[in-house]
Amino acid sequence: MKRALFIDRDGTLIVEPPEDFQVDSLEKLEFVPGVFRTLHALRTLTDFELVIVSNQDGLGTDAYPRESYEKVQEKIETAFKNEGVVFDAIHIDPSLPQDGSPDRKPGTGMLGEYMSGEYDLKRSFVIGDRLTDIELARNLGARGILFAPAGQAEALEQHDLQDHCALISNNWDAIYRYLRGQLRTATVERKTGETDVKVTLALDGTGRSEISTGLGFFDHMLEQIARHGQMDLEVRTRGDLHVDEHHTIEDTGLAFGEALLKAIGDKRGIGRYGFVLPMDEALAQVAIDLGGRPWIVWNAEFSREKIGDMPTEMFFHFFKSVSDAAKMNLNISVSGDNEHHKIEGIFKAFARALRQATAVADNSSELPSTKGTL
Repeated sequence: MKRALFIDRDGTLIVEPPEDFQVDSLEKLEFVPGVFRTLHALRTLTDFELVIVSNQDGLGTDAYPRESYEKVQEKIETAFKNEGVVFDAIHIDPSLPQDGSPDRKPGTGMLGEYMSGEYDLKRSFVIGDRLTDIELARNLGARGILFAPAGQAEALEQHDLQDHCALISNNWDAIYRYLRGQLRTATVERKTGETDVKVTLALDGTGRSEISTGLGFFDHMLEQIARHGQMDLEVRTRGDLHVDEHHTIEDTGLAFGEALLKAIGDKRGIGRYGFVLPMDEALAQVAIDLGGRPWIVWNAEFSREKIGDMPTEMFFHFFKSVSDAAKMNLNISVSGDNEHHKIEGIFKAFARALRQATAVADNSSELPSTKGTL
């Protein structure tokens, strides 16, 4: 399904004059800092459609001649086009507030085509500098970004709009980072006669995790992936532990790997490779290549049958499942004396390697491959 960014014009793309709030001459035209590079990155690195939605009070009247508007609007569109940004649509409502037009924001009269079922409005955003833009997000079933300085939360609460506003910022770079992070998420559900697994992964997270597999030590290791990989991870696994641990660990690994593959997306701009990590006397080395081909090399031996409630033979099996499902090369080795330190070092090193390999360089659209595909 399609996704869109519905972007206000005055006060968001261009500076709104504080005297009359109307950009009706070229002398008044000034672009908001950072808007060109951000919209260029959104245009080239994401699949969002870019849609201008703006109220232009009294457009076409003697107080605001259409000729004055068109001179400014043409200059705006040309400036963005020169920077590689072409808007997919531009919707302008010329009514005055007292007219009660259904087209006037926060009304959705101009935007019926986006509500026909072709657009994923839950994953679309309205960006604007007024509370009416957040109201528009609510009315569309989208999420809002209030283009304003911090400290506007109280105003949102007063109008019961806090649940419809995803971010408050008047910095286009911060908005870009937020939007880019929202894209790299995935949820995978895997149900068999042996297990029921649900994994939700956000690559650009904060290290938050909610893990429940029925195996305490396995939960602890998956928490390491989230924390040290700086990703948000939710795992819920219900498996046939009355038989043994095998299916629970294997299917969790497969679901996690599939979620990882989906969240990475087209791989443009990623580091692709990535970690050596000491943990007391143990030294874990994990090398990753997100090159699209599954392969695993495992140089790790354990003298104990179990660590906690997790069989040591299943460590390899987990990482092989991840490698297969995520289509990644994994080269893992560890040395040391303490078995707990060794496996925890591996999980932490894996998380750090993953963080390095999935990191996206700002404004990069390069595919890290000479083949042209990964």
